[in-house]
Amino acid sequence: MKFDPEKIKKDAKENFDHAWNEGKKMVKMPTLNERYPRTTLRYGKAHPVYDTIQKLREAYMRMGFEEMMNPLIVDEKEVHKQFGSEALAVLDRCFYLAGLPRPNVGISDERIAQITEILGDIGEEGIDKIRKELHAYKKGKIEGDDLVPEISAALEVSDALVADMIDRVFPEFKELIPQASTKTLRSHMTSGWFISLGALLEREESPFHFFSIDRCFRREQQEDASRLMTYYSASCVIMDEDVTVDHGKAVSEGLLSQFGFEKFLFRPDEKRSKYYVPDTQTEVFAFHPKLVGSNSKYSDGWIEVATFGIYSPTALAEYDIPYPVMNLGLGVERLAMILHDAPDVRSLTYPQIPQYSEWEMSDSGLAKQVFVDRMPETPEGQEIASAVVAQCELHGEEPSPCEFPAWEGEVCGRKVKVSVIEPEENTKLCGPAAFNEVVAYQGDILGIPNNKKWQKAFENHSARAGIRFIEAFAAQAAREIEEAAMSGADEHIVRIRIVKVPSEVNLKIGATAQRYITGKNKKIDIRGPVFTSVKAEFE
Repeated sequence: MKFDPEKIKKDAKENFDHAWNEGKKMVKMPTLNERYPRTTLRYGKAHPVYDTIQKLREAYMRMGFEEMMNPLIVDEKEVHKQFGSEALAVLDRCFYLAGLPRPNVGISDERIAQITEILGDIGEEGIDKIRKELHAYKKGKIEGDDLVPEISAALEVSDALVADMIDRVFPEFKELIPQASTKTLRSHMTSGWFISLGALLEREESPFHFFSIDRCFRREQQEDASRLMTYYSASCVIMDEDVTVDHGKAVSEGLLSQFGFEKFLFRPDEKRSKYYVPDTQTEVFAFHPKLVGSNSKYSDGWIEVATFGIYSPTALAEYDIPYPVMNLGLGVERLAMILHDAPDVRSLTYPQIPQYSEWEMSDSGLAKQVFVDRMPETPEGQEIASAVVAQCELHGEEPSPCEFPAWEGEVCGRKVKVSVIEPEENTKLCGPAAFNEVVAYQGDILGIPNNKKWQKAFENHSARAGIRFIEAFAAQAAREIEEAAMSGADEHIVRIRIVKVPSEVNLKIGATAQRYITGKNKKIDIRGPVFTSVKAEFE
């Protein structure tokens, strides 16, 4: 809280130790629900795929490559030019783009009657305006999402009425079937490189060193732990009169060594794609120490991570490119799986989707889901709660029957005396579970004593909810005293006995934690004998 520096300096000159000790009053005391770990500084984190993309971008640029964005939508004729006799096999795995046709809509006398019923009497002029707007839509002069606003503006009626009119009067709009075009979503980054390099040569001279990291789309039969229908390709090209296969090897080592790969093995690729020069298509295997002993088929440390080759002159010639081009490509997701220890590309890419990944909540995350339900709403109520806890800490072991004054003052305009009491004989002011603390431990939420038996559970401070049973009860008692003061009561007693569930000690567990614990067959075990009472006497 804010303080007066001049007053502090004056007090310190008069009595430094007193002024120093009074400094505690300048520090705000958090309420139970504001205590750590519920008070936390949130921070964002990068998605593992995008994190890997950024690292690849930086790695390529450190090697002198310039970034380029290649066309994502590629006409099938480009695939025929690039892949030759393989084009049909490639196109079989491409997604074709389709669009809704624009119907030729007529307006009959019957439809005019329906339009008039919905929009009112707009006259022949209004009907003619609708015809003109529909004709403009058919010719592509108006986009589909602008049709309703355009008709609405022309007729000076509401969008809602026009949308209703189109829905009811022109059912052909709802019966449209998409028609495929010849355009595809890029299945290989190569499709874009040919187009980009051919266009670039009209303006610049080689040599070129470019890279591009972007999405590709492939119509797989199914997605599994190692394949998705959309993935990121990190691809580069070197266009140079003297480029060779050895440039591919050098780029492989230079790029991958920045990610911890230590040894490299180059093998001829059996696929022999027609857009590469024969015997230049090469698979890159690399050794990464993180893979050694892993629970995967790469436990020997070796993994196929990239492919490179020299583009075939027969494909380059289709784009009037007269220079050799070395191309290297690698799948970003595969590299990300290694860097982030992910066994399944689906869970790596879509961790939010339950069917792809196990749900894990840390003990710290569970502790953040523990709250005190009913809290005092006035400063005096907060003082009462603190005073009750203090008396229980001082006298909790005192034999009963007993009573200890805790707080005296004014609450909600009424004078009140608050005491902690235990009227029953042969017991103590507080039961043995009164000072149990709520802790998340190994996926469970527990109310346990801070003793040697539970030492391990208390070592992780971020998994301690920072709430003891007596504190939660004292908060409830203080809130009830506030309510009793407002209701005009003369006396109010709040009792707690054996706790069996969190709500009986004024605690609530967040819905997210409850779902997690139930789904994991873990437990919420908050129970025990608290046995104490708080009495408020009003004047």
